[in-house]
Amino acid sequence: MSRVTTYNHRKVTCAFGRHMVSGFADDSFITIEAAGDGTSFVIGADGEVARSIDPSRVYTLKIALLQASSTNSYLQRMYDKDKDDGAGTFTVNINDILGREKFVGALAWVAKPASWVRGKAQNNREWEIAVAEGEFK
Repeated sequence: MSRVTTYNHRKVTCAFGRHMVSGFADDSFITIEAAGDGTSFVIGADGEVARSIDPSRVYTLKIALLQASSTNSYLQRMYDKDKDDGAGTFTVNINDILGREKFVGALAWVAKPASWVRGKAQNNREWEIAVAEGEFK
């Protein structure tokens, strides 16, 4: 018998510090990528290969939100606070409850604020967040 799996976007939770993220964009809304090189290698003149493993646990988190999401205000405040006094950091906790996947980060900050776009209809805003000491669990 075939195995059936289920994904439900309503079972994906995301918290920045004590702020529960809401107002996700209507399509892909969370993207997490390693900021480092992972592994790299060099090949010597005689063909010997030497690998290097990047020790970085820094990740880039991109989150797409609806234009009217209250999380836009939270992230803008944290970005402004960070520029003002360096205290705009927060933790990250993302949990896909049905998929049993989790991403956590002990220290995060807004690396790049979202573009400000207005048009005839609701637009998405994408924020770029740097996450130090991130890990998938």
